[in-house]
Amino acid sequence: MIPERPVTIPGPGPALEAALAIPAGARLGVAVCHPHPLYGGDMDSPIVTVAVQACAEAGLATLRFNFRGVGGSAGAWDEGGGEQDDVRAALAHLRGQLPADGRVALAGYSFGASMAAAVASRGERLAGLALIAPPLAMRPWQPPTSLGVDGPILLAAGSADDYCPASALAALGQALPKATVIVIDGADHFFFTRLARLAGALGDWAATIS
Repeated sequence: MIPERPVTIPGPGPALEAALAIPAGARLGVAVCHPHPLYGGDMDSPIVTVAVQACAEAGLATLRFNFRGVGGSAGAWDEGGGEQDDVRAALAHLRGQLPADGRVALAGYSFGASMAAAVASRGERLAGLALIAPPLAMRPWQPPTSLGVDGPILLAAGSADDYCPASALAALGQALPKATVIVIDGADHFFFTRLARLAGALGDWAATIS
């Protein structure tokens, strides 16, 4: 796995602190969105770094970033509105680092999964989508009939996750027939002691992006 390097994602919105890694010859990349900024979430979240590592081991370029107002990112919390623009800016920046025929996928954890889902619903063309513990008990998501994802979709959560009940995850999986639904036995919202299982699921997802 090649080392990440610090980068700044420019406007038109606030400049965002990020970390980028691009293997030689990579034409596929994944941007990873972190959990809720108001509850300590940032791009150094263990689950974000697990996602980055799993994607990097599959040979993909990776970009993790801090939402506006977090860490070294400019701006301030925008209640999920401007944060969707941050996701779009991250995807655009990652695309700009790849060859002209390069494609990007999107992954997010918790609040980051909500932001990823919202952006995927609004016309963003994606090579894959991974929603890790989307907080469906708090932010239900009904995907549109035409979702801009023409690659693998992963829905993953723990069996003991109060924010993402397994029943809600299963219902979302039925609304997305091409999705792979993974429920990790015994894991809560933070995947304590179950990160290796999550890494395996993410690695399998990343390996099928094309």
